[in-house]
Amino acid sequence: MSRKKKRKRIQKLFRQKKSKRNRQKSMPLRWAFVGIASIIGSIVVIGLLFLILHPKAMEAIDDDRAARIDAYFAKFNMPLEGYGDVFISSADQCGMDWRLLPAIAIRESSGGKHMQYNNPFGWGGAQIPFESMGEAIMNVGSHLCGNEENTAKYYARSTVQQKLYRYNGTVIASYPMEVKWIMRQF
Repeated sequence: MSRKKKRKRIQKLFRQKKSKRNRQKSMPLRWAFVGIASIIGSIVVIGLLFLILHPKAMEAIDDDRAARIDAYFAKFNMPLEGYGDVFISSADQCGMDWRLLPAIAIRESSGGKHMQYNNPFGWGGAQIPFESMGEAIMNVGSHLCGNEENTAKYYARSTVQQKLYRYNGTVIASYPMEVKWIMRQF
């Protein structure tokens, strides 16, 4: 074998050994990356499965609606402070906007400051008495959801605008706009 051929053969072997060493050094790094990617992927999949199988869990984490209602009433020292959970329960019975009832109570009685007969909504010309404010919230909420036979034709399948128009907008033209402005404060 000639010297040139030997040199080329040695250079070729040297290059092969060098690339093999480089591959061996980088292999653990590759496997570490694959391992980390697998762990992250597993966590994401488990999280998504949890949210799919338990959708109420996410709502419970993010549901600060009652606290927001109570904070607003507390800020202005209104008697309806502490009834946030009842407002949410009433609204959730039919998917009604959770801000509607508290806004009507603020517009009608300054959040219960100027109410009669535990009726902060002015329901029935403010002449309908309720045993408690909780009862008033649930009762008026049931009407606005369209669950009560004698008022369902006005409120069932109505938008917020339509509900407000029928609630008091026929008497005060600006009523729906005023209540919607209050709703945005929550």
